[in-house]
Amino acid sequence: MNRILSGLRVVESSAFIAAPYAGMTLAQMGADVISVDQIGGGLDYRRWPVTDKGSSLYWAGLNKGKRSVCIDFRKPEGRALLGDLIAAPGEGGGIFLTNLPAQPPLDYDTLRGRRPDLIMASIYGSRDGATAVDYTVNAAVGFPLVTGPAGHDGPINHVLPAWDLLAGTNAAVAILAAERHRRLTGSGQLLRLALADIAFATVGNLGYIAEVQVNGADRPRLGNDVYGTFGRDFLTADGRRVMVVAFTQKQWDALLDATGTRASIAALEKKSKRDFRKETDRYECSREIAAVLQPWFHRTSFADVRAALDTRGACWGPYQSFREMVESDQRCSTANPIFTEADQPGIGRHLMPGCPVDYGAFERQPAVPAPQLGADTDEVLSTVLGLDAHHIARLHDRGIIGT
Repeated sequence: MNRILSGLRVVESSAFIAAPYAGMTLAQMGADVISVDQIGGGLDYRRWPVTDKGSSLYWAGLNKGKRSVCIDFRKPEGRALLGDLIAAPGEGGGIFLTNLPAQPPLDYDTLRGRRPDLIMASIYGSRDGATAVDYTVNAAVGFPLVTGPAGHDGPINHVLPAWDLLAGTNAAVAILAAERHRRLTGSGQLLRLALADIAFATVGNLGYIAEVQVNGADRPRLGNDVYGTFGRDFLTADGRRVMVVAFTQKQWDALLDATGTRASIAALEKKSKRDFRKETDRYECSREIAAVLQPWFHRTSFADVRAALDTRGACWGPYQSFREMVESDQRCSTANPIFTEADQPGIGRHLMPGCPVDYGAFERQPAVPAPQLGADTDEVLSTVLGLDAHHIARLHDRGIIGT
């Protein structure tokens, strides 16, 4: 396929979310990502959610567009074979993505000795070497203590693996930056990303650290309210819940026009001696504003709420379950060009997202299903390493590789 990363070859040996997500991101942009797993599947091969027959929907989702090779890493010859794949010649090759422990002969120094321009991206838990996963990192960065209803006692974890996804995205960007550096200078490098560093850096980038150090303040728990502006959820007459946000003056005007509350809000503005053109004043009076808006939502059906808010151009969204999203939201359907309905081997036919970025110089390509485990072992060893059929057969016979 003519894709923006065509010609780039990445060997990935990983498990769980961050590194597989990085590899999938590169694969969906056209890189040849060769995912190398233990024969029989790695640590995440059967991770939930799974089908009734035990096939992992999670594994298939994070391996779309890749090629799959199975090698027995427990054997020295298997580890040496993976090293051969990583260090194989080729202008776009010599890129290794992993979040598994890097031990000889698969450590950076050994691999660089075989290919001096090697790029190796290593994702790990904590900078100090301690084990960490998204859930343990998230517990340390404050968010569970501001998630959930106001007044709730105790932490509430969110279910989105945000730090894994951000780490995977950062890893993909880092690989592309290092590959550009290599093209300009001829030099490879070792890239090290700590999951915890991604989380702590994000907290700092969003101003949470400065809020403590400069303002001496700790972020409050607000339930579904938006911190620093007006935004909250409302219940409609027929029991649907919607989220409404007014960051800008245009969004604020649209909300007042849609709900017909401009006069009542003006009276509140005068009484409170506030200027609701300012986000700060809207935020500080958010409860009083919500009390004015709430009756309109309570007496209006969801369909009429949708029509009124959409007509005025308000910023809002419905709360919906995964099932409701799949069954009724056009953004999660083939009406959205990022989605393709395709057959996933061993699982069945379902919607698959492709690359969410539109590249103006390239025609959008449909999502490519994940390979079956080990489906590309023989082909990769033949095309990348130049092994003949007899050599590959002997590796099969000794249990070094699998399909």
